[in-house]
Amino acid sequence: MKNGKILVGMSGGLDSAYAVNLLRREGCEVVGAALVFSDHTDIESVRRVAEELSVPLYEKDVKDLFREKVMGDFISCYQNGKTPNPCVVCNRYVKMRALYELSRSLGCDGFATGHYAKPVRLESGRFAIAMGKDKKKDQSYMLWGLSQEEIAAFVAPLCDLDKESIRQSAEAEGLSVARSKESQDICFIPDGDYVSFIRENAPNSRGFEEGNFVSVDGLLLGKHKGLCHYTVGQRKGLGIALGYPAFVTDMNPETCDITLASAEDSYKKEILVESLVFQGLEPVQSGEFDFLVKIRYAAPPVPCRVIIEGDLARVVFETPQRTPAPGQSAVFYQDDTIMLGGIIRRGIIHRGIIRRG
Repeated sequence: MKNGKILVGMSGGLDSAYAVNLLRREGCEVVGAALVFSDHTDIESVRRVAEELSVPLYEKDVKDLFREKVMGDFISCYQNGKTPNPCVVCNRYVKMRALYELSRSLGCDGFATGHYAKPVRLESGRFAIAMGKDKKKDQSYMLWGLSQEEIAAFVAPLCDLDKESIRQSAEAEGLSVARSKESQDICFIPDGDYVSFIRENAPNSRGFEEGNFVSVDGLLLGKHKGLCHYTVGQRKGLGIALGYPAFVTDMNPETCDITLASAEDSYKKEILVESLVFQGLEPVQSGEFDFLVKIRYAAPPVPCRVIIEGDLARVVFETPQRTPAPGQSAVFYQDDTIMLGGIIRRGIIHRGIIRRG
């Protein structure tokens, strides 16, 4: 987007700072935005980088919305035996929406971030997010919840670059954040102790009641200390010895039962997906499609058949997948472009996929 006015969401890190420089080199007028998500938001770092780059900075407090949408979902997921995905929820309901709205109020032609992903317009006229060039850093999975209007206004300057070349260029340009470390923590729980966070912020003790570990056949295996301490797919730190590696495959918030299974019994052939958002695919109430799907951020895309029935999608994997986690996102791609996405409601077990010996 040459010669336009672009609002850049700035975090105080390398990616957004480099995005500012790239847009300026393209002839854009750049203004910065700092969103204050929680008391842990490092607003001072954003201010320092904005001053270094001589970027006018607009600050917007979104703490109330972030607390409702992101923190609230995070707590609810753990209390109900699900695995939250706070970055996806934030991008969908808070961050990208706030940047879009602020850009419009400031008369900008669009808004940008330091995401490694690529907004595209398809031949059908629909807008979608495609994978960035750097597949190791690709963040398209985190952006499946964006609306058509948001994608149409979204600019991703880093989409065709890789992280290491950006670091080298930033260093050559003298950017102070060229070698800054990347944050791996949940931004609102910097010490990583999510159990204590839930205990302190939950309106009740739900999720901390003791319950039973059970087998896939319903046999009692032992006691656990509460749903909030576990996630589907977890193998380590279960506090129980069964004589073989055991995985959490299901969590029942009604009975407080947690199902443990061996490796061969931890695979699911199908999943149900809800809260569908259509990007490249035109919204439909029914239909069958063949796509590639990612069921977690770091997972490779795998082939599947998607059967859409009203507000739900039934997904049949070509090859059964280990422990899809309710609460995580399922993102469907065609030619590296998101067709639709949604939230995993549950998986359907498929026993005996892998046999020992």
